[in-house]
Amino acid sequence: MKSKDNIIIGLLGPSLDSGKGPERWEKWRPSVALCQHENLLVPRLELLYQKKYAVLASTVVDDIEHISPETDVRLNLIEFDDPWDFQQVYGALHDFARNYKFNTEDEEYLVHITTGTHVAQICMFLLTESNYFPGKLIQTSPPTKRSKETQGTFEIIDLDLSKYDKIASRFQQESREAVSFLKSGIETRNANFNRLISRIEQVAINSTDPLLLMGPTGAGKSRLARRIYELKRARHQMPGEFIEVNCATIRGDAAMSALFGHVKGSFTGAVRDRAGLLRAANGGMLFLDEIGVMGLDEQAMLLHALEEKSFTPLGSDREVKSDFQLIAGTNCDLGLEVKAGRFREDLLARINLWTFRMPSLRERVEDIEPNLQYELEQFARRKGTRVTFNKEAREHFLKFAISHEARWRGNFRDLNGAVIRMATLASGGRISLEIVEEEIERLRASWRHEAPENEELIVQLIGNDQLAKLDLFDRLQLSGVVRVCQESRSLSDAGRALFTASRERKRTVNDADRLKKYLSRFGIDWRQINGESS
Repeated sequence: MKSKDNIIIGLLGPSLDSGKGPERWEKWRPSVALCQHENLLVPRLELLYQKKYAVLASTVVDDIEHISPETDVRLNLIEFDDPWDFQQVYGALHDFARNYKFNTEDEEYLVHITTGTHVAQICMFLLTESNYFPGKLIQTSPPTKRSKETQGTFEIIDLDLSKYDKIASRFQQESREAVSFLKSGIETRNANFNRLISRIEQVAINSTDPLLLMGPTGAGKSRLARRIYELKRARHQMPGEFIEVNCATIRGDAAMSALFGHVKGSFTGAVRDRAGLLRAANGGMLFLDEIGVMGLDEQAMLLHALEEKSFTPLGSDREVKSDFQLIAGTNCDLGLEVKAGRFREDLLARINLWTFRMPSLRERVEDIEPNLQYELEQFARRKGTRVTFNKEAREHFLKFAISHEARWRGNFRDLNGAVIRMATLASGGRISLEIVEEEIERLRASWRHEAPENEELIVQLIGNDQLAKLDLFDRLQLSGVVRVCQESRSLSDAGRALFTASRERKRTVNDADRLKKYLSRFGIDWRQINGESS
C-alpha cells in the first residue's frame, strides 16, 4: 500500500520565523525547521501569510528551498486586521479551510500550531478538531541549550480520542464518580433511579438552565439539589453560594421581603436594608423547595429575575443584579396548579426545561438495604459510635421494610428516623431483634394514626362537583384506594395489596383488572395518581 504524502498547513510567524543575514541560520524558525527533520519528509508546505508580511514570507520560501529543495512551498494569502480578534482570525482560517481542495486519499495533513498568536493557534486547533482541516496537529519546539542542531523537535498529535483508551476510560470514570457523588456514594440498585441520576449528572455538568425536581416529600429532592451544587462547585463551574428556601415557611407578606429584599422604611418594621435571598444566590444556586405554594406576586418577580437576571427590592426604584441557577422542588402537579389558577403558566414554562421526577421509597424498595447501611454510617459519623444489626434483626427489618405493610409515607425521612431510633437504643452498638420489633410497631402506629388526608389529590382527580356527590363511606374508601396506589410501583402491585384476603378465595385472580374497574367508576387512571402521563 502506497504511503501518503505529508502536507503541512501552517501560519507564517511574524516573530518566530523572522531573521536577517547569515545569523538567521543560527536561530530556530519553526516554519523553516519543519523541513529540516530527517524523519519528517514534507513534499508540500501550505504557508498562510498576511500581505504586510510578504517580504518575510518570500525569505522563508527561499530558505526552505535551500535546505529542502524537494519541498514545494505554496503561499496562501489570508487577511485579518486584528490577530487577537477571535472572530476575525477564525473567519479567515475557516474560509481557507472551506475553499481548500483536500485529497485525503493520497495525502496526510498536518496542521502546524506553533506559530501565530495564541488566538490563531486556538483557531487552528478548533478547525482541526471539528475536521475542517481533516488531519492531525503538529507541534514544534526549539532545541535545548545543549543541542547543536537548530531544527528542534516535533510531535504529531492525533485528535481522534477513540484511539486513546486511557483518555476515554478516564472520562468514563469521571462520569461514574460524578453519578456516585450525586447518590452520596450509595450503591443504589433500582435501574430506573440509576438512569435518572445519570441523566441529571449530564444536565448538571452541561447546563445552567433551571431544573425542576418533582416527587413526594422526603424523596431526597433537597439533598440532591445540594449535591448538584457541590458537584458544579468542585468543577469550578459555580463560585457563588447554595441558598435553600422552603417556600412553605415564608408565605404571605414576609415572602417578598425574604426573597427579594427591601430598603429601609419600605414598610412598618423595615428598620434597615435587607439584601434578600435571590441576591445572596448571585453566582451560585438557589433551591426553592415547595415552589408550588409560592404566591402569584412572588412568582411574577421570580420569572422576571430568571429572564432578566435582575429584580427590584421592595420599596426601591432601582433594580439589582443577580445571576443564579435555579433548582425548584415540588410534591404537587404544577400543571394542575396552573389550571386551578394558583401557579403562573409562563413561570412553569420557564422552569420546566429539565424536569426530573424523584421516585418514592416504595417505588425503589431494592434501594432500602443500601440506604439502610448509608443511614447507619451517617449515624456513626455524627455520634462517633459504630452500630450494626445482628443477622436475624437485619433480615427481619428488611423483610418488613420491603413488604406492602411498610408505607414509608415520609420516604427517606421515615427510614432515617427509624435508623436513628434503633441505633440510639442499641446496647453495645448492636441492634437486636427486640429493638427491630419495637421499631416496626412504632412505624405501624405512626402510619395508622398520622396518615395525611389526600382529599386535595382526590379533588384534582375527580373534581369538587363529583366529590360532593359521594357519601362519606365512598370518600373514605376511595381515599384509601388512592393512598395504596400512591405507594405502589404498579397497578398489579396495588391490586395485590388491596385484595390480599379475597384473592385467596378465587380460582383465578386478576387484581389489576379489579382495581382498574374500580378506579374507572370515578374516571381515574392509575397513572394519573402517580403523576404519569396517560
